[in-house]
Amino acid sequence: MTTPAPSPDPVTAAVQQAYARYGRQARNWLANYTQRGGQVYCGAGCTACCTMPIRVSLAEARIMAGTLDTDLARAVEAHARAAVANARTAPSEDEYVRRHRLQVGFCPILDRSTGGCSRYDARPTRCRDTFSALPARYCAAETWESMGKREQAEYQRAVARTPGTDGELHFIAPLEHLSEPVWDAASRAMRRAWGLEVWGDFWLLTTLALDERFMAAVQAGDGRRAWQVASGRGLAHRLLLEFAPATR
Repeated sequence: MTTPAPSPDPVTAAVQQAYARYGRQARNWLANYTQRGGQVYCGAGCTACCTMPIRVSLAEARIMAGTLDTDLARAVEAHARAAVANARTAPSEDEYVRRHRLQVGFCPILDRSTGGCSRYDARPTRCRDTFSALPARYCAAETWESMGKREQAEYQRAVARTPGTDGELHFIAPLEHLSEPVWDAASRAMRRAWGLEVWGDFWLLTTLALDERFMAAVQAGDGRRAWQVASGRGLAHRLLLEFAPATR
């Protein structure tokens, strides 16, 4: 007797399809951009943005969670706990971001020996749509703070005259706009399947996505119970874990 293949998870399937659409659109946009003389400074081995905190949907976190082995899952959990500790003591969100970059540090999924993501195909939206139109040193932590007023003014002039930016920061804005349907797809899929949406810190949600009790509560639409499970593990903080009931 042949065992039937398990049904695909409709939540992660919807996001995977949106990832694929975004990938095609981003490649086409980048091809046109570079043909017109635009330059992208991101590339293999560039890790300047890999200390940034990342907000994701639980749908995306489940995709990443499914790729982790035991050792990497432990490293991701340790990173999540460091993020929670930072959130509990940071006096402001700006300070939370600063300390995340300087103290919590590099994403554990980053392969520091190669400078590449060890789970590249499962990387979340924010890692897919972040591209720099200026040298990548501007992506590093504390770069702006270390610049003098003259250099800051030159940076602002460079951003203003560089095609593809929003005129304020050096990131390529159209590629971020193109990724918005991924967020929408995740939102719709979670509402349909679970009756609620779950958003928050990438490493925290990836850890919780591997917790059967947490996922059982989410899949039952019980955000309160899911919060209790996360809290019981020391993995709940309002800055890093958010439940939104579906609108009817």
